[in-house]
Amino acid sequence: MNATQLETKFTAMGARFKLKSGSANRWRPDSEYAIDIQHDEQGEFFELRVSEAIKNTVHPEVMQVKPRDRHLLLLVRRTGEQEQLDRFLCGHDERSWFVAAVPGGASSVRQAMDALKPPTVLHSLVQNRVGNGDRNRRRNRAFRRQGEWFFVPAPGLRVNPLFVLRNEPIRRGGGKAHFVEYLYRTGGEKVYVSEQHPNGLTQRQYEKLLARSPSMRGLNWRSMMRNPEVYARGKIRHPDHCTILLPDWHQVLMNTESQAPSLRNMAFLD
Repeated sequence: MNATQLETKFTAMGARFKLKSGSANRWRPDSEYAIDIQHDEQGEFFELRVSEAIKNTVHPEVMQVKPRDRHLLLLVRRTGEQEQLDRFLCGHDERSWFVAAVPGGASSVRQAMDALKPPTVLHSLVQNRVGNGDRNRRRNRAFRRQGEWFFVPAPGLRVNPLFVLRNEPIRRGGGKAHFVEYLYRTGGEKVYVSEQHPNGLTQRQYEKLLARSPSMRGLNWRSMMRNPEVYARGKIRHPDHCTILLPDWHQVLMNTESQAPSLRNMAFLD
């Protein structure tokens, strides 16, 4: 690995980069490497941690850097008996730097950003004839975006006011919640969530766990819905993003990061 070349690419988009030894990995416990955002006295920086045991088999490279947009696409190639290719979109969004695992075989920043858009968002872009210059803005005719969440207009939606919730959180796994002023939910799968099981257990998984370990019944379990259709209206708040205002109902959609192999266990919980 050439740390100097990587540092140069990250510097080009206005960021700092550090390569360190370490095995903690927030995405795939079996890969023994991780890329993350860290902080020091100078602020935020990107950090790639690789364990000593596999450092000769991990080959990161920047596929494309877009200095004006403050984004780059990082490819991490893991060699061995079976080659592993992981792609990460690194960049700046509103107030801070971010890393997003990218599904598919993107080879450019634009392809990576499109790969992170769910099908409904891509359809809305076409339907609303959004040009290339506006398709990745946080606000255009097709959607509003806050972090990993997209909000697509749903002009034909009719809701029962009795089932509209106030100031409801939406979150992916154990991440920071985005709070929705008015939220309407329909469908989905009932799951049981605790601090130890942030992505939720189905009814069958929950019952099997309690039968195997009765003491787990004492956890602070909550009943939630996984992968429902969710609609939002009003203010959407998050500490790391500017508040957005949706005057009408919008469908709530999470980006496709959960489809990337490095984040396959993440879930949409509401």
